[in-house]
This record gives sequence, C-alpha cells and structure tokens, in this order.
Amino acid sequence: MTDHGSDLTLKKIFVFWLPLAGTWLIMSVEGPFLAAIVARMPDPKYNLAAYGVAFAIALIVEAPIIMILSAATSLVRDQQSFRKLRNFTYALNLGITAIMFLILIPAVFDFLTLKLIGLPENVAYLTHGAVVLLIPWPAAIGFRRFYQGIMIRRHATRRVAYATVVRLIGMGTTALVLFHYSSWPGVHVGAASLSAGVLSEVLATRWMVSPFLRRIINETQPAGGGAPLGYRKIIRFYYPLALTSLLTLGVHPIVTFFIGRSPMAIESLAVLPVVNSLVFIFRGLGLSFQEVGIALMGDELEHHIVLRRFATILGICLVLGLSLVAFTPASTFWFETVSGLSHALAQFALTPLKILALFPALAIWISFQRSILVTRGDTVPVTVATALEVVVIVFMLGLTIQGLGWVGVLGAACSYFIGRLGGNVYLIFSTRKHTRRLQ
Repeated sequence: MTDHGSDLTLKKIFVFWLPLAGTWLIMSVEGPFLAAIVARMPDPKYNLAAYGVAFAIALIVEAPIIMILSAATSLVRDQQSFRKLRNFTYALNLGITAIMFLILIPAVFDFLTLKLIGLPENVAYLTHGAVVLLIPWPAAIGFRRFYQGIMIRRHATRRVAYATVVRLIGMGTTALVLFHYSSWPGVHVGAASLSAGVLSEVLATRWMVSPFLRRIINETQPAGGGAPLGYRKIIRFYYPLALTSLLTLGVHPIVTFFIGRSPMAIESLAVLPVVNSLVFIFRGLGLSFQEVGIALMGDELEHHIVLRRFATILGICLVLGLSLVAFTPASTFWFETVSGLSHALAQFALTPLKILALFPALAIWISFQRSILVTRGDTVPVTVATALEVVVIVFMLGLTIQGLGWVGVLGAACSYFIGRLGGNVYLIFSTRKHTRRLQ
C-alpha cells in the first residue's frame, strides 16, 4: 500500500504529513475567523448562537460522507475501483443534499429548533437562513474529500494543501465583502462564506487531481492482481466508517439540545463554537494523521512502530501548544482581541478551554488507532468505539447539566473529553490483536 519500504523515518513522515497538517490548519482558521466576523456585527450573542446551531446541523448532515477520504485513500487503486467508488460517492451526495432540503421544511425545522432544542424564535429564524445558505456544503465536502483521497494515496499531499488555500481565499473574500457591503445578519454572512469557500476548494481540487485521474483511467487491471472492487465490498468496508462519522458529528446536536436546557444557555451556545474553533486548530493537526497512517502504514503494518513514535511526539507538542494558550494571558488575547468576544463572554470561555487542553493528544491517538484498523480492513471496532464515546458523552451531559445543574458549556467540555478518552481506551484492545506481533 506504500512504496516507502523499510526505510520510513520520522523525517519522511513529517514531510508527508506537513501539507495535510497545513490543510487542517487552514480549515481550522475558518471557525475563529468567521466567529470574529460575526462577533463584530450587530447582535453578536444571538448570531453566534445561531451560527453554532446551523453549523451543527450541517455537520450532522455531512457525516455520512466524511470518511470517503479514508475510503478513497485505501480503495482507489485502478480504473475499476475509481469508477465504483465515484458512483458510490455520487449516490451519497445526492442523499445528504435531499436531507438538507428535508430539514428546511418549516414543520420539520420548527420541531428541531423550537421544540427539540428549545431555541428562542429570533435565534431559530436566524438559524433557518443560515442552513439555507449551507445547502451546498455537505455534497461539496463529499466531492473534495473523494478527490483528496486519490491525491493522498499518490503522495500528492501538497496539492491537497494548495486547494485548501483556495478555499481559505474564497471564504475570506466572501466574508469581508459581505461584512463591509451587505446588511445581512452575521450568521448569514458566516454561512455564505463557508459555502463559498468549500465550493472554491472543490473546483481547485478537481483541477489538481486531473493528472492522477488520467493515469487511473489507463490502469484497467485490478491493482495487485486482486478481485475487482464491487459495491458490496465498498458498503461492507464503508458503512462502519459512515456510522463512525455519523455518531461523531451527530453528538453535536445532542450537545446543543442539552445546552439549550442548561443554565446560561445563550451564553454557552455563543461561546462553545468559539472554544471549539480554537481547540480544533490543535485537534485538527492530530486528525490529519489518520490519512498519513493509512497511506504509510504498509499492508502488514510494517511501519507501525515509527508512526507510533511520530504520533507520540506530535501529541506532546500539540498539548503543549494549546496549554500555552489556555493557561496564560494569551487566552484573553485570543477570545477578546482575535475572536471579538466581550470581556464577560471571554471569561466565560476560559474554563471549558482549560478542560479541553489535553484533547489534541486524544485526537492524534485515535487517528493512529483508526489508521491501523482501516489498513487491516477491520473497520467495525472504529464504529463501536465511537458509539461508546457518544454514550459516555450523553451520560455525562445528563449527569453534569441535568443532574448537577452545571452551566452548559462546562458540562459539554467535560463530556467531550471523557467520551473521547473512553473511545481511545476501547481501541487499545481492538488494535492490540493487529500489532501484538510487531512489538
């Protein structure tokens, strides 16, 4: 699955990983940048709350397509496998776009936002307009992740990063133009900018993948002489991964539901996307390691040890970086000067940020564990671990918010951390059977 042979070194892993890390870093800038734009527009508290809810809805809808990146990295080896997985991707994109339209039906949307989440009517109204603007988002994510997987498998990680730069430019330009020259509410500016950015990235990615697609078209024989890839095999391989991302992203609306019924609900809904955006800057660098592991692990996991060493070093660095922000005056600078929060909301965000300081280490740990399992085609434990994580998160939300009466954002931060730790611990046992002989 990789041509690096037995000479894979930390330096080679770093060179391969760096463009993917840059891609995630660029994407992680979106959240803080758009939150800062929204925070500087009229009624920031309500618009930030609506932005968090709308983004959570878009995330849950796109969940089934997220793991197509890992699938393309692992499965697309020749013309036949490319066409099969491409058709599979098209079908998924059509389905999730239909779901976006279904959610926007007034009766459905009112039930979700007013009755289920318990949003005030003004926040629900703002959220509806934002979701309309995010209609292209899920399918665009599917297309670009499919083509990115093809480039990653062929070690063209720099092209992935270049396309993401295009996304940042498209998003930033749209946000600044609408901020200065439109009368739109802040949440609508944020949603339109997200869609514009990812559509720009799709076009750039499709152009950059073209040379590799031409080569794939000429690869008419199954790679390695194996059996052709069929839809049944794709579904068997992919459905645990799709369930994993569905559970992972599906937990955000659940968190929103609990926060909507917690003390200081609007304040918590306002600061949670800002805190999550900051944590995502460091967590995303860990998540970028999953495709690195899949591409470089080797069919027999021959590079497991050196990849684990790199993951350990990276995890320590990421935790130190986030802690440097969370436990120093840099946090006040970030929340007030960069993100544009009021002093009261900035202080409100400090404790949940400190709770999540170790989260980047858990992110890279689980990315490494998943890469082992995906490489071996053993994807079911990935889903089980995520299901366990969600169960723990929901239990902790009930305990902290409903049982102990905690402020919503504090209960959410504790729940996220303990839930992810539970998933990590479960995967220790699932990966051990694959790596025991390599110790």
